Amino acid sequence: MVSSVLCRCVASPPPDAAAAASSASSPASVDPCGGAVCGGPDHRLRLWSLFQTLDVNRDGGLCVNDLAVGLRRLGLHRTEGELRKIVQAGDKDLDGQLDFEEFVHYLQDHEKKLRLVFKSLDKKNDGRIDSQEIVQSLRDLGVKISEQQAEKILKSMDKNGTMTIDWNEWRDYHLLHPVENIPEIILYWKHSTIFDVGENLTVPDEFTVEERQTGMWWRHLVAGGGAGAVSRTCTAPLDRLKVLMQVHASRTNNMCIVGGFTQMIREGGARSLWRGNGINVIKIAPESAIKFMAYEQIKRLVGSDQEALRIHERLVAGSLAGAIAQSSIYPMEVLKTRMALRKTGQYSGMLDCARKILAREGMAAFYKGYVPNMLGIIPYAGIDLAVYETLKNAWLQRYAVNSADPGVFVLLACGTMSSTCGQLASYPLALVRTRMQAQASIEGAPQVTMSSLFKQILQTEGAFGLYRGLAPNFMKVIPAVSISYVVYENLKITLGVQSR
Repeated sequence: MVSSVLCRCVASPPPDAAAAASSASSPASVDPCGGAVCGGPDHRLRLWSLFQTLDVNRDGGLCVNDLAVGLRRLGLHRTEGELRKIVQAGDKDLDGQLDFEEFVHYLQDHEKKLRLVFKSLDKKNDGRIDSQEIVQSLRDLGVKISEQQAEKILKSMDKNGTMTIDWNEWRDYHLLHPVENIPEIILYWKHSTIFDVGENLTVPDEFTVEERQTGMWWRHLVAGGGAGAVSRTCTAPLDRLKVLMQVHASRTNNMCIVGGFTQMIREGGARSLWRGNGINVIKIAPESAIKFMAYEQIKRLVGSDQEALRIHERLVAGSLAGAIAQSSIYPMEVLKTRMALRKTGQYSGMLDCARKILAREGMAAFYKGYVPNMLGIIPYAGIDLAVYETLKNAWLQRYAVNSADPGVFVLLACGTMSSTCGQLASYPLALVRTRMQAQASIEGAPQVTMSSLFKQILQTEGAFGLYRGLAPNFMKVIPAVSISYVVYENLKITLGVQSR
């Protein structure tokens, strides 16, 4: 019953021995529909038949107990944890069970994931998986097994005794079995390592076991750091304009983009457009390194035995790692703001700026704006990750057939949209942080707290005041993402990072 539900084309055996021989030698002839869930006239009827078989208590929904009993009757044994994952994956209305429509959607989405895994295992691209391919694929993930162990895995799925698994055998064995953390998806859908929009608050990328064991992870980080340095330097004038508008723009001083650039050039010449960029580039290396190390340690504390963490685990681990990294390099954030706001001749360099701040304001000055900065990590990282994962999953479900590789345009579009949404959500906190960092650089400015500064902005400028400088901030997103991606890809080649 199980094998006949997904693909109607293989429901009936070949009519004669010749047909059987040809079907055994040609995967395409066995599976002329390509393995997709068939849309034949009686397709829903056959799915309904399976649903009724699994619905042991006849209440119109499949709970964990229904699946356990129903699958056992069909000769499929799953653990309670696996069945719970199935229900959670397909339960759209969160009522703890799968109705018929949710069941159908789950099977369709699940088969697409299974096909991606099958394609990644099928190294010879002949439509079949043998023991050598299983050994090689597991070795790529950092798991070493013998060929005898691989043959045992094959025997558990092999129905016809050929010691190879075709698509139908693979699909039938893994039907109603949760599949997560496909390595191909992890490899292709790098996000935080590739895209640098000037704010390093994103959740770190996952690296496969192979990348960690072969040392490819540090090459990815170096490539990402180099890409970020070039990207930030190219968009530094827009970043400095954003800082000036965040601090100085108001209802009485309505600073526009052209006027802001004109003012900067008139005050300090063309070179002044890059004030604050030096420290902004320098802090990439320590921040990325600390965040990555903290993320890996937090992953161990989470205790997940998966190839990669689940979304909510990634958010928690990534936010905590971001908080640790930001806390470590936060004085550099304050220096960046002060250097961007400085007038010609005010400081001779970064060290002179740090010395003068320490002498006049004390060590506490290097942590002004720390609280809104930490609070901004959660909405930025959370929304950026949620939007990116949503777009990624939508593309995988709709367009991924033979590969999880989305192509350059899709990656750039997803990265740009998710980063933009993350920045939009956390922007008021970023503005308050910048104003608190800049307090001492404004003559006569009172010392204020985060809450009082929020109230002051809302009272004097309205809600719009919390989004001063948003235009140049958004203007730099697309060029920043594009530049960082191009530089990242070229640095990967230079560093010998393997691309698939």
